[in-house]
Amino acid sequence: MTSSVATQSTTSQASSIAPAIIRPSVRRDSIKVEICTPAIGAELSNVNLADAALDPDAIAEIRALWLKHKVLFFRDQNITPMEQQNFAAQFAELEVHPLAPSHPEADKLLTLYRNLDPGKPKSFVEKASRENLWHADVTFKKAPPRGAVLRWEQGPASGGDTMWSNMVMAYEKLPDSIKQRIDGLYAKHSAEHSFGAQMPIAERHAMAAKNPAVEHPVVLTHPETGEKVLFVNSAFTTHFSNFFNFVDIRYGQDFMPEAHHLMNYLTSQAAIPEYQVRLKWRTNTVAMWDNLQVQHYAVADYGNAPRKMLRATLAGTSLD
Repeated sequence: MTSSVATQSTTSQASSIAPAIIRPSVRRDSIKVEICTPAIGAELSNVNLADAALDPDAIAEIRALWLKHKVLFFRDQNITPMEQQNFAAQFAELEVHPLAPSHPEADKLLTLYRNLDPGKPKSFVEKASRENLWHADVTFKKAPPRGAVLRWEQGPASGGDTMWSNMVMAYEKLPDSIKQRIDGLYAKHSAEHSFGAQMPIAERHAMAAKNPAVEHPVVLTHPETGEKVLFVNSAFTTHFSNFFNFVDIRYGQDFMPEAHHLMNYLTSQAAIPEYQVRLKWRTNTVAMWDNLQVQHYAVADYGNAPRKMLRATLAGTSLD
């Protein structure tokens, strides 16, 4: 009898409190995780990103999975540009790209639009370059982006896949002799030879002055996981800053070839298939990756078919 009264009293008290708003699209089931490859990547389902942005527990769970698997995929995310931007903002401050256009409705989203119809809005500027080389985004900044949230709006019926490569594993699998050789090395990262290559010389110099080359460690210690990452890429890394060898060389002309061969060897590690995952996009697919742990490659095999993507960029901190 006492137990019944207590239960009724508790129920009465609870009824006087406004119920918590639990969004069914977040809590209908626990987040389902499907591993993509042994090396990298997981596809998450039973979650809506627009609603997850309002749920701190869901964000914490996604963040832990992001750090563990390095790139996450979400299918069937029929969300607006602002909802995508709001979701991404739960993981870090957002930043705009220093050299590329933003979306007119969501000012922190980068528009990656190609081969659009002639009647496209003038505010949508198409990119002329491709990203079909292994790279991490904007490493020519002192504080490279922490990560990215990319959504596919429109694309070809086939082709246009994106690949990601695990640069933590790339470092782990290096021969010990190479690990010893690169310990303590720094490298320069620059946008001048990539974004500026097609500019007239005066514009290129102005761009380089506004975005001067920076120096990052070749082996980066990840700020959250503590893992060691091979942090050089073929898009922006130009040369070692402090490479020297005064013991094994015969003549001065041996000096730089050794450095170039080593850099080429290191940047080529991203292309090893055993470190990779490949995504076949569909409309409203979202990919979220850790820009410090991975590199990516956008396969440019879709000819002149339209391709529309929106990317939110998570701001990083200085790597010094």
